[in-house]
Amino acid sequence: MSPLRNNGDKAARQEAIRRIIRAHAVSTQEELGQWLSREGFDVTQATLSRDLAQLGAMRVSLPEGGTVYGLEDARPPAGESRLLELGEMILSVEDNEMMVVIRTRPGSAPLVASAIDHARLLECLGTLAGDDTIFVAPTRGRSARTLNRKLKAFFGKEDTP
Repeated sequence: MSPLRNNGDKAARQEAIRRIIRAHAVSTQEELGQWLSREGFDVTQATLSRDLAQLGAMRVSLPEGGTVYGLEDARPPAGESRLLELGEMILSVEDNEMMVVIRTRPGSAPLVASAIDHARLLECLGTLAGDDTIFVAPTRGRSARTLNRKLKAFFGKEDTP
């Protein structure tokens, strides 16, 4: 086991987290903490949570079941093909005159919500994502119906009921 590194070196610790998540199927923060310990970092759960959030790590569903941590390397979305690719993850977009609810494939909601947030749509105040559901709040003075239409167009889902 290597000697403990400077735990205050946030950049080195976060780079180690990136490397571990890319190289191994890490299912829990506890497991990630064990991998970090092997690399000489002794971190608390709170520090690990903050690092994962800052790195944009998210839980990704595996086809065979279960979840692992994954990293989104690029800020979404860049081109039209990326939007359409994300659009394929969306099952439905509906509103109730107060809020828009987007249903996605399991594990896809954080990625889709991040794309919406990074797009900085004037009609969108913000998103809240679970595993397969996103709540999207319209900006004050904007209707949920308008936001609904904008989101459908954004992801190429104009035909979505």
